[in-house]
Order: sequence, then structure tokens, then C-alpha cells
Amino acid sequence: MAVPDVRVAMVRAFNRFYTNVIGVLRNGMLGTAYSLTEARVLYELAQREHTEVAELRRTLDIDAGYLSRLLARFESAGLVARERSRLDGRRQVIRLTDRGTATYAELDTRSARQVRGLLEPLDEPQQRQVIAAMTTIQTLLGDPEGRAAPTPVTLRPPRSGDYGWVVHRHAALYARDHGWDETFEVAVARLVADFLQRRDLRREAAWIAELDGQPVGSVFCTAVDATTATLALLLVEPTARGHGIGTALVEECVRFARHAGYQRMTMCTADILEAGARLARRAGFQPTQAEPRERFGQRFLRQEWSRPL
Repeated sequence: MAVPDVRVAMVRAFNRFYTNVIGVLRNGMLGTAYSLTEARVLYELAQREHTEVAELRRTLDIDAGYLSRLLARFESAGLVARERSRLDGRRQVIRLTDRGTATYAELDTRSARQVRGLLEPLDEPQQRQVIAAMTTIQTLLGDPEGRAAPTPVTLRPPRSGDYGWVVHRHAALYARDHGWDETFEVAVARLVADFLQRRDLRREAAWIAELDGQPVGSVFCTAVDATTATLALLLVEPTARGHGIGTALVEECVRFARHAGYQRMTMCTADILEAGARLARRAGFQPTQAEPRERFGQRFLRQEWSRPL
């Protein structure tokens, strides 16, 4: 996909801002004599008892000659020790010495103190917002560390403002991804308003999915009649997919409906919503009806699904 020049400029502006904030352009990292690259090498060595030099170079993706000179300086300073690999004498294995470990610990302490200082002026929601934004960047740009530590997902009842969020995100995402017009926003707003006006706390419920303190999904359980409930307004933000959020929302909705005494549950999707169909089948729903519709400025096949409880 082509990238507009303005987006390139915005990413570069962010890079300049953040490198200035954390001070990586100064002579020494965190008030020490070490550069950012040197600090990163110490970090990688501290994560394992020992490592081969070739593996360290691949991990950091830096020039072999530059890494060799850097390690030679570390060795002269007593921070690292090198020896031949026991498995292959042609390869070098490197590890931190006690002095190197102490040096890394000091850098780690200073780094944690600096980050804490950046976050402390922010209130709790703002801190969560910063962390969520950083997680999104890691995930979308394919950082392996971002994928290695999945963030726990929380399901909770909606709070004030969440109902408006549900309407807004449905309207914005369906307009962007499927070209649905403003009449869809009206329909969603009406569903939410009806839910709030008639809601029976014993028989109807809604959930918001949170990731890093930010709303990223929703689902509603509403009554059709005394024996049938419907699963509605299921949404997962595109940037939050892959965390099992859709499955968790559907399972929670089905569980509530069963405990509330319903005998059957339905849900509706459209043929263009392939993810919704996959979630329905996975949760035990079966297709019961399909009919063409011309609504929200588009033509699609409305699909109804059902399952016993």
C-alpha cells in the first residue's frame, strides 16, 4: 500500500521527539559513558548466561566489524569475557563479567528511573493510553517482543461514555471497511437506546473488552422473548485482533444467556463479515436463514444464526 508523504513526515517527527525525550542523542546514555548501542549490547548479554558473538550480531542486526570493536573495548574494560565455544572451537562465546553485570544493573536502574519520571506526571488513564499506543506500534510493526508477551484482556460492564463509544466505533469502522452510510449509525444508536430504556438486569447485559485500559470490543445480550436471547453489537477493534477478544465476548454472552434461563440464542451477521461467521461457528451457532438486503447504502446477504442453550 502506498504511504502518503505526510505520514512519513509524522513518523519521522515522532522519532525525533522520542529520541530527544529519552536523551539518546547525548554523548552518554542515562548520564553514563555508554552509548545507546553499547547499553543495548549489555542488555542482550544480561538476558542470558552466555551467547555466541554471531548470534548476538544477528539479534542486534549491527555491523560485524563495529560489534567486534565494541566488544574489544568492553573486554579491555573488564565488562565481558570471551572464550571458544565448547561445541564448536571455531566460534566465540561471550558473557558478562561480574563488573559487566554490575554495570548493566546500574544502567537498568537508571533507565527504570527515567521511564518512571516520564510517566509519573500522567494520571492513570493517561499512563494506560501511552502504554496502549506503544503496544499498538509494537504489534503493527511486527516487533517480536511485542508479540511474545500477550496483554491480558478484561471484560467489564459498560460505564458512562462506553455506550457512545459503541455507537461511534461501529459507525466509523463499518463506514471505513464496508462503505455503510450514516443510517447504520442511526440503527446502532437506536439499538443502544432501546437496550438502556428497557433493560432487565436479570435478563439482559452488555460487556466492554479492555486491552491496556482502553476499550477495544463490545457485545450485548438482549431479549427476543421469554425463551430466546440475541447476541448483538459484537465488535473488536482491528488493532486488537489476535488476542482472542471476539471469542471471549461471545463466550461470555452465551454463558450469561444460559444462566439467565434462555433456551436459545440467535445472532445476525452479513456475508461480508467473515470474522463474525467464524466466531459464530466456533461458538456452536448454526446458520438458519439468509436473505438479500439493501440497507445502509449497500447490498449484502443478511445471515441469521442460532444455537440451543
